[in-house]
Amino acid sequence: MNRKHLYAGILAGLGLMAAGCMSMDIVPKTQGNSASWYSSEEELQLAVNEFYIIGYWNTPLESSEQWTDNTTYRQQNRNPGSGGTILDATMSGTQWEVYALWQQSYKLISRANTLLENIHRAEENGVNPDFIKQCKAEAYFARACKYADLIFFYGDVPYLDKYLTISEAEALGRRPKEEIIPLVYDDFDRAAEGLPVSWESGSQHFTRGAALAMKARFALYMGDWEVAAEAAKACMDLKVYSLASDYGSVFLQSTGMIPEKIFVIPRSIENDVVLDTWFVSNGVPRNAGGYGSYNPSWDLLAAYLCTDGLPIDESDLFDPQQPFKNRDPRCTATIVEFGTAHCGFIYDPSPAATQVLNLTTGKMQTNNDSRINAQYASFNGLVWKKGIDNSWLTNFPEVENDYIIMRYADVLLMYAEAKIELNEIDDSVLEAINTVRARAYGVSASATSSYPAVTARDQATLRRTVRLERRVELAMENLRLQDLMRWRLAEKALNTYNYIYLYPAEDCKTALVDKGLWPWPSKPQIDEDGLADFSEWFDKGQVMLGAKRNFPERQYLWPIPTHEIELCPNLLPDNPGY
Repeated sequence: MNRKHLYAGILAGLGLMAAGCMSMDIVPKTQGNSASWYSSEEELQLAVNEFYIIGYWNTPLESSEQWTDNTTYRQQNRNPGSGGTILDATMSGTQWEVYALWQQSYKLISRANTLLENIHRAEENGVNPDFIKQCKAEAYFARACKYADLIFFYGDVPYLDKYLTISEAEALGRRPKEEIIPLVYDDFDRAAEGLPVSWESGSQHFTRGAALAMKARFALYMGDWEVAAEAAKACMDLKVYSLASDYGSVFLQSTGMIPEKIFVIPRSIENDVVLDTWFVSNGVPRNAGGYGSYNPSWDLLAAYLCTDGLPIDESDLFDPQQPFKNRDPRCTATIVEFGTAHCGFIYDPSPAATQVLNLTTGKMQTNNDSRINAQYASFNGLVWKKGIDNSWLTNFPEVENDYIIMRYADVLLMYAEAKIELNEIDDSVLEAINTVRARAYGVSASATSSYPAVTARDQATLRRTVRLERRVELAMENLRLQDLMRWRLAEKALNTYNYIYLYPAEDCKTALVDKGLWPWPSKPQIDEDGLADFSEWFDKGQVMLGAKRNFPERQYLWPIPTHEIELCPNLLPDNPGY
């Protein structure tokens, strides 16, 4: 008889129904009989391989860009088919995202705990001590990352570091996050000690740099600036990471493991591990066979500085009728510039552009990327470019872009932010920010005449600078929500409207195109937090309202999943407001 335990740590973390506890006696096919498993190098490797199942890492957080002011989905805030709502103030413990993050986190924590508790069998059987140390380190890393997610989104959570019996799990309560945070740091430290700097085999397994970088991220999210700065600096000091020369190439499916990528979960069409086809279908424009309905927001387009380093409402270089010109190059690497080639066509959403050039045939054809012909083309005219190229059409809708969780640009910006918050501003802070910004222009940080280098040294100015730099550098990388939440700006940035073009499209043509005001009628104003205001356009009847974002104060913490509370009442009280 196998030892009875909760494979995911707590009853609901497993997704087990109370009446279905007999399933605890079922042993995963890859893990043999629990009385003898973890006894050999082969068994340990099989167990460790399961730490890299992509669902543990991307569910549901790879969708989180949708929950921010960086995106829009037609006249809604986000994909309406995912079973939950983030930006309409109705979040509850029954929501899919709330349950999925909790469940996937505890499942991976359980796998890590199971290995750590049973790896003594391999030690007793004489398995190579170095290999055992490495396996332990991978388990510590996985556990630390998942507790980091749980603490950020739920606050106080159950802490599990071993098997639990059914009665123990049912009695389990939430542990104050202040007690768990040091334990998470300890796990990251043990991971960093036991993981290699790199893998000779070229494997994309966890590394020492990943442990240091993820520790820095967690510390940054917790406001532990000194810990964050030290961990980020330790990652930098490994001297194995660098920025790619071309920003846009980093995110393409043809780009393999490069020195900028620190922690990725790889995808493979051959192994049936592909990007969610919803993102692919809705990211590809309609002319190329997609829907073109998951789009960057005007808010994001307005955020990119001009090439003189000024925001668009202050720069003489900004022309609202040519909003992509004279902008930070990351703008057109992230959002498709109107009138340029993309996915086999010239992209032109103008209501006057009834025909468009097919670059494959060399002929003009009906333009389905304009709402003059296709009602459900992009409602704000924008489509994503970052990570998307013609290769997406080869096996459409299957693509294999890596899931990038951490890259070196983020480490540099985390280091800079932590030092700024400590008010320890020195040359290293400016160098970190400028290294990231200069790469966008294709030059080194020292080539200050070729890009708008950061020179300010006062804390308030640099705080605004690094926050903006994070937004434009990391757009579409599913970090914006966490940034807004930890900066306590979510209530401001996410209580706004998504504005869209007038429809029917003839109305847009009359209001903007015929008056020479396409695609933007004027400069939007940018406030002290880098947030754009488009209300003047609406007041003048030049655009219409899309969705209303709504982020209440209570949502800085998510509710505990209802099903968890039903099975484990000691998880009460819930977070405030739920």
